[in-house]
Amino acid sequence: QVRLVESGGDLVRPGGSLRLSCTASTSINLMGWYRQCPGKQRELVATMTASGVTNYADSVKGRFTISRDNAKKTVYLDMTSLKPEDTAVYYCRAVMSLNIYWGQGTQVTVSS
Repeated sequence: QVRLVESGGDLVRPGGSLRLSCTASTSINLMGWYRQCPGKQRELVATMTASGVTNYADSVKGRFTISRDNAKKTVYLDMTSLKPEDTAVYYCRAVMSLNIYWGQGTQVTVSS
């Protein structure tokens, strides 16, 4: 069983920045971030393999950056130029041995 612990969600003003962190209980190749806005399905934000291959949703390209520290088993999401439509619960996701694991979610609210 893989445990994912997220942190970093907060209330931030439009145009602001925030960093999310997710630490896994074991080393995992593919980790990433998804988000779920109220009344909508969960959607991809960004993913990153252990070797550094990244994938971003079009809506966050140029504003969000995913990175990871493999030694710490941690993946980060640096979010800049935040918009009200970025408001969502952000979930860390890990894929290992064809199994998908989710964190508990962290709330990001972008509002003035």
